[in-house]
Amino acid sequence: MTAPRRTRLCLAASAACVVAVALYALLRVLQFYVFPEPNPALVIWSAHAGYFWRSWTVAYAGGMAGFWAYAAGARSADRVARVLVHALTVAAVLIVLQGTLIP
Repeated sequence: MTAPRRTRLCLAASAACVVAVALYALLRVLQFYVFPEPNPALVIWSAHAGYFWRSWTVAYAGGMAGFWAYAAGARSADRVARVLVHALTVAAVLIVLQGTLIP
């Protein structure tokens, strides 16, 4: 039996947020080491703001994960919820480490 639409929508929204947070932390660390930015105190004008590009990129990826969770929730909402609990723990650890070590 499929889960109610409200349950699947909640799972989709949760998955979108969790994936976006985890990917933001990973993308920030990757950009810090691969593409170091100049010191913002020394730059008067920049061609782009890295924060906004990262935010839009992870929002897009989170939206894709939300569609996946909505579709998977029709088959097994319990399994999706269990995966999201573990993913939330991972995302929280990643964003705290990123914020602490690479602000």
